[in-house]
Amino acid sequence: MTVVLKTDGVEPVEKRPKKNSKQNITASVVPTTAIHQQGPVTELRGNDLFRYQVDVWQRSILFWDTLRQRANNMLEHERAGLPPVLDFKYEIILDARNFEKPANYALLRITEVGEDCWEDCVDPDKPPVIVVDPRAGHGPGIGGFKQESEVGMALHEGHPVYFVVFFPEPAPGQSLADVLHALRRFVEEVAGRHSGTPPVLYGNCQAGWAVTMLSADCEGLAGPAVLNGSPLSYWAGESGVNPMRVSGGLLGGAWITHLIADLGNGRFDGAWLAQNFENLKPEKAIWEKYASLFHGVDTERDRFLEFERWWNGFYFLSREEILAIVENLFIGNQLEQGLMRVCEGCIADLRRIRNPIIVFASYGDNITPPHQALGWIPAVYKDTNELKQAGQRIVYLTNPHVGHLGIFVSGKVARFEHRAILESLDEIEALDHGLYEMKIDNPSGDPDCHKPDYSVRFEPRQVGDLRADYPRAAFEKVQRASEFNETMYRTFVSPWVQSASNPWVAEWLKWMHPMRTSRYLFSETFNPWMRGVAILAETIAKDRKPFPKDHPLIEKERQMFDEVSSTIERARVGRDAGYEQLFSLLYGGPGSMEPSIRPDGDLAEKAHDN
Repeated sequence: MTVVLKTDGVEPVEKRPKKNSKQNITASVVPTTAIHQQGPVTELRGNDLFRYQVDVWQRSILFWDTLRQRANNMLEHERAGLPPVLDFKYEIILDARNFEKPANYALLRITEVGEDCWEDCVDPDKPPVIVVDPRAGHGPGIGGFKQESEVGMALHEGHPVYFVVFFPEPAPGQSLADVLHALRRFVEEVAGRHSGTPPVLYGNCQAGWAVTMLSADCEGLAGPAVLNGSPLSYWAGESGVNPMRVSGGLLGGAWITHLIADLGNGRFDGAWLAQNFENLKPEKAIWEKYASLFHGVDTERDRFLEFERWWNGFYFLSREEILAIVENLFIGNQLEQGLMRVCEGCIADLRRIRNPIIVFASYGDNITPPHQALGWIPAVYKDTNELKQAGQRIVYLTNPHVGHLGIFVSGKVARFEHRAILESLDEIEALDHGLYEMKIDNPSGDPDCHKPDYSVRFEPRQVGDLRADYPRAAFEKVQRASEFNETMYRTFVSPWVQSASNPWVAEWLKWMHPMRTSRYLFSETFNPWMRGVAILAETIAKDRKPFPKDHPLIEKERQMFDEVSSTIERARVGRDAGYEQLFSLLYGGPGSMEPSIRPDGDLAEKAHDN
């Protein structure tokens, strides 16, 4: 891998190529209209415009009916206790709510794959795999919510698979140390069930740092750790591309998180984290999601509802847990510095990790960019020789364009990158100590191909290649400001807020959160008008004949949606630039643009496409 030092300003967002961008479609309302293109002339029949208007009306009804079904699914899911959205049968092995120091976590064993039982799919000679999902506002299960997933690929490769879930409500006073101690018990249990074989730890997003800390604490117990889109270097990033890292400074630090948890009667509502995620890229998370549903409601409905079942299942974190995460990780960046205090007398030291680490990151990920996924390596090891002397193997793999959620939910990524990782575990463990980039050669481009149709190679890299400067002094000022604000809030304000809060207030705030009300209002439980929409949608679906997708009017509609998306994108880029300028005025950085980690060749050109 090569590193390109970027010293210029914020890059302008490139205009995304529009589908069928070569067509320039114009139309006039006459009985027979010629649609002039840079190609053959397409004739519109006299009733095409009327038929298109009918199609738009029908799709509108089906669109609103889909939102009605989403709201009903959401309410039904909550009434059922928000169970994990796993698409595999399982049994509970350990429930940490019953531990001496309880935590709302549990260890599951996957027992069946479709109609196949455990014994039909599992090779007892292969190491077990433990998949841990992120504690980032949503519920667990995204690592296995469909057959083409991390769980599905691990089973496909014959590994015994276990899954770590958590429950909607935290244990009273649950701390981050309680969670880590529960995870350690889970690892010990799985290893004991497989003759002491260290399990492969799969950590998604926020679960990645938990797996990393667990690896530092469980020397010899844990096998290879796979970190998927996992942030470990929170201050790193690229100005103009990763504005999330400056948000803590603009909000004044951790005190606002403390306030929200106080108002929630000691619980932090995960809906706030989901809302922040959507606001990062509103053109995709808000506009394009619904535009795609409206445009292709006949085929997109089931996929939309399947994903939204997970996306709208909001879980709570304890006040102690979320404050430890925000103060020590997002604002304090203490994990890579070796200052992360787990419990009394225990500091998480990443130098203690001896099990191989595989880092999977993407240049299309604005939540955990490669800077944050890889920047901890040169912070922990000053050079490659030091890494080798520590007896460590670190392998990283990058994708040029997939977004953050795609790392976990994309079927194509699961069938290609995740399968390649699992198939290469023996090779990784056999590598000499050092840093490597994993390259997958796939001439056919088919994600379903099998070896030897594709090959994997590990190219040695230097730790210095991953070093990217950032305005450290500015973020240290943020940390000090956060500590001051949090001390003032905790001393003079928090006692009054806690005295005014109670379970009734917390429940009212939960139900009135915009991420819930914007969904609930489409359910006939809250909106009687939606019953009529449901009846009308059922009638339409019986005799519906969709308008041809290649029709010029449909193409024009798609172009209009793309133009709206581009407008929102430009507004978002301007907003983010304003955030960074304000951050620079307040704290003296980022100021100049930092060097950015870049892959070589054609991947560099794709880094900003998404």
